[in-house]
Amino acid sequence: MKKFLFDCGTRDSIASAGLLVLRIGFGLMMLVGHGWGKIAKFEQAKDSWPKPDLPLLSLMSSPVSMLVTIFAEVGCAGLLILGLMTRPAAFIFAFTMLVAAFQIHGGDPFFMAGGASKEPALLYAIPCIALIISGAGRWSADALLYKEKKRRFFAD
Repeated sequence: MKKFLFDCGTRDSIASAGLLVLRIGFGLMMLVGHGWGKIAKFEQAKDSWPKPDLPLLSLMSSPVSMLVTIFAEVGCAGLLILGLMTRPAAFIFAFTMLVAAFQIHGGDPFFMAGGASKEPALLYAIPCIALIISGAGRWSADALLYKEKKRRFFAD
C-alpha cells in the first residue's frame, strides 16, 4: 500500500524536472483559477450545482457534489503541487475532470468555440493521466516518504 501511495516513479533528474514543472503548473492553474472561485461562491451556487448522472454519484445532493468538486480542484491539486500521494490524487482529479467533460458538459461541443466545451476539462485530465503512469518524480514529497532500497545488480 505504501508503494502505491508514495512511489515517486522515475528518479531521473531531467524527467523529474519536467514532472515538477507539470505538477506545479497545472496544479496552480486549477487551484487558483477554478478551485478558489468555487470556494468563494459556494453559498450562492451550492443549491444549483449540477450533479453527475452516474450510478451512485447521482445520489449526491447539489451541495455535496460541489464539495466533492472543490475537494478535487483544491485538495487534489494541492497534493499534486506538493507531489504527495500523487497517483491517487491524480486519479481523483482526472475522474472529476472526466465527469465534468462528459456529464456536466455532455451537450457542449468538444472544442472551444467561444463558449462552454469539453476541451478545458480534458486538458486538465491529460496531465493527471501522465502522472498516474509516471509518478511525481524525484523532487516530490512522495520521493521523500518512500525511499526505495538500491537494487544490486550482482549478488555478493
